[in-house]
Amino acid sequence: QVQLVESGGGLVQPGGSLRLSCAASGSILSIDKMGWYRQAPGKQRELVAVITSGGNTNYADSVKGRFTISRDNAKNTVYLQMNNLQPEDTALYYCNAYVRPLGFLASWNDYWGQGTQVTVSS
Repeated sequence: QVQLVESGGGLVQPGGSLRLSCAASGSILSIDKMGWYRQAPGKQRELVAVITSGGNTNYADSVKGRFTISRDNAKNTVYLQMNNLQPEDTALYYCNAYVRPLGFLASWNDYWGQGTQVTVSS
C-alpha cells in the first residue's frame, strides 16, 4: 500500500504565504513525478505544479512566479511554497505521485492524497 499525506493548508490573507507538504509512505520502490493539483468549488481539478525525480518542474501559468515546487527524494516528500496568495487560489489542494510499489508484479500507478484546504480571504 502507498499513502500520501498532505499538510500545511489553512486560512491566509491576500498577499500571504503558505507551505504545503506531502509525504509518501508505504511499500515504495520508486517515485517518478510528484505534483500538486487543486480543485475549487464548481470547477474541475487542475494542475498547479509538477516535479520529476530529476528536479524538472512545470507550473500552471496562473501560479508562475508565485509558487515553487520542490522535493526531497530521500524523504519521498514534495513541497509547495505559495507566496502572494490571492483569493482565486482558494481550493482544495491534492498531492499526486506516480509510484512504482514494491513487489514483483507491481506496476506504476498514480496515487492521491486526501487533500488540504487553502483559503485566501481577508
